[in-house]
Amino acid sequence: MPLLDISPWLFLVLTLAAFVAGFISAIAGSGGLIILPVLLGAGIPPLHALATNKFQSVFGTLSSALNFLRKGHIDLGNMKASLCYAFIGACFGTLAVQQMDPEWLRRLLPPLLIALALYVAFSPRMSDIDSEPRWSERHFDPVIGGGIGFYGGFLGPAMGSFYAVAFSSLRGFNLRKATAHTKPLVLITNTTSMVIFMLGGYIIWPLAIAMAVAQFVGARFGSQMVIHRGAALIQPVLVVMIVLLAIKLMVFP
Repeated sequence: MPLLDISPWLFLVLTLAAFVAGFISAIAGSGGLIILPVLLGAGIPPLHALATNKFQSVFGTLSSALNFLRKGHIDLGNMKASLCYAFIGACFGTLAVQQMDPEWLRRLLPPLLIALALYVAFSPRMSDIDSEPRWSERHFDPVIGGGIGFYGGFLGPAMGSFYAVAFSSLRGFNLRKATAHTKPLVLITNTTSMVIFMLGGYIIWPLAIAMAVAQFVGARFGSQMVIHRGAALIQPVLVVMIVLLAIKLMVFP
């Protein structure tokens, strides 16, 4: 889709949407709920919208990941295996979405998301206090790292939310720590997907670059709020974004 088809006002709206998505995604990991409908509503073809979304979201995730890492909230040394599995899963997922119709997954997502929102709202593990791990890294890394990595490459909405809840419920991380540790996994998943889309020629470059800058700035503000406010901020935003995504998929699939 040529950039000439996008008016200056629409270009500005999409860039502002990227800033908001970066801010929200740094907190709750559901920025795609904002960006994908806006891109599709602007008349951008689905694969181009997915590709452009992946490109700009990479920079938002990079911004928040760097901020969390710099403040000491991410232990990359213990994430090597999960990052490798996420990379492999994302490769297969991105290749699969170009060959298959993801409609079956869209139909399955709303009830899963409602259940996820209820868990986040009422589970005592969703707090600022670490809890006892239920899964070891040996089980968590391939199943969660690789499985959600595949989902991220294949479809992607709420990928960060799934990772955050998995870290809290299965590894016992507090919500601040869980949110921080989702960022490297989301980053490698989206980067892998972005490169494959890039090779396919689907990214709308001028728009993607402008949105990437806006995402980077928005995510920096969002990650700062996570560091300062913790579960008191993350839990309600996470619930709201998951429920909104479930409603969106049911009403506007």
